[in-house]
Amino acid sequence: MTVATFQADAADTMPLDKIDVSNPDLHQQDIVGAYFKRLRNEDPVHYCAESAYGPYWSVTKYNDIMHVDTNHHIYSSEAGLGGIVIDDSLQNGGGEEGGISFSNFISMDPPRHDEQRKTVSPIVAPANLAKLESTIRERVCRVLDSLPVGKEFNWVDAVSIELTTQMLATLFDFPFEERRKLTRWSDVATSAPGGGIVDTWEQRTQELMECGFYFQNLWNERVNAKEPGSDLISMLAHSPATRNMPPEEFLGNLLLLIVGGNDTTRNSMTGGVLAFHKNPNEFAKLKANPALIDSAVPEIIRWQTPLPHMRRTAVADTELGGKTIRKGDKVIMWYLSGNRDETAIDRPDEFIIDRARPRQHLSFGFGIHRCVGNRLAEMQLRILWEEILARFSRIEVLGEPQRVRSNFVRGYATLPVRLHA
Repeated sequence: MTVATFQADAADTMPLDKIDVSNPDLHQQDIVGAYFKRLRNEDPVHYCAESAYGPYWSVTKYNDIMHVDTNHHIYSSEAGLGGIVIDDSLQNGGGEEGGISFSNFISMDPPRHDEQRKTVSPIVAPANLAKLESTIRERVCRVLDSLPVGKEFNWVDAVSIELTTQMLATLFDFPFEERRKLTRWSDVATSAPGGGIVDTWEQRTQELMECGFYFQNLWNERVNAKEPGSDLISMLAHSPATRNMPPEEFLGNLLLLIVGGNDTTRNSMTGGVLAFHKNPNEFAKLKANPALIDSAVPEIIRWQTPLPHMRRTAVADTELGGKTIRKGDKVIMWYLSGNRDETAIDRPDEFIIDRARPRQHLSFGFGIHRCVGNRLAEMQLRILWEEILARFSRIEVLGEPQRVRSNFVRGYATLPVRLHA
């Protein structure tokens, strides 16, 4: 019996109060779903008294997650209360002297949240997306045409990272030849020591400071421009709501935009390949009717759930699912579990590209914090699959993916594939 099999079986026999779905090993081995299923069935609002991140509540059912996500006056995102991730150390730099802490608009409540979000939202307005479409398609075609047909390669690096990094460089008007820095900073921002990305909090702090200095130079170039550009840095530099941000807010908003533009799309680009590999009948269905791409894309995003959780902090005593949540308690919305909730989604464990309601998922969040770039992410995935279908008969997955050790990013380091013309 393998370790993974033993742990998956343990979900049914472990005492309920000992279940800790925040354990990153369960996520890296992709067996946390068995634990979520038990919590949904037996204790959908579950208190974990002991974890690596302290005590916390798990909210695991679709409608309960929607309730938390849309009631920001009860469940706060404020950085000063803990922010949006279960791991406080990602917010405060490990709590060590010299560590780096930051704030951003997703870890704010109204009205500041609304003012700062409004600053960057024009970049994903319908008119701008229409302008970006031809650029995205040109780059997708170039990347796909450069791939070795019939030979093994790592899809994550050659396609997922490359395409999302090119998109980020465009949104920031970032020096194109140095675009891989953006991927690295995204990985560092969402990682604690021990996750395989950074070794110490000091290393993490140093790399994120380098990110801040690099963007400060770009900011300085653009803040005094007579004609403000249409990139994210120029938008932030010229908006009254963001042009005088303190350093921790400046860096925090940059990292939010980097991570937001990187992880959702990048890991869905790999997750889609894996989903079709495991469900060849669905890929046959797509090839027979390419118009199904429009519903396949949100199904890929649901099935993948690139960010498994978001955290809130209760600002008053409240009740949820028959449980009393106290002011100051850490409340975790497990989007990954909500996207597998049988009471809300039909046959949720199955990958079905022609669902009647494909956008009924939690991967982008809900309420005031719903992902600002959701339509851009969907457009990138749509174009990718349109161009894949035009070139390849199938993408053969040659082995198990290497998954990232994280409970916040459901990501991949490698996926070995071979293309068939």
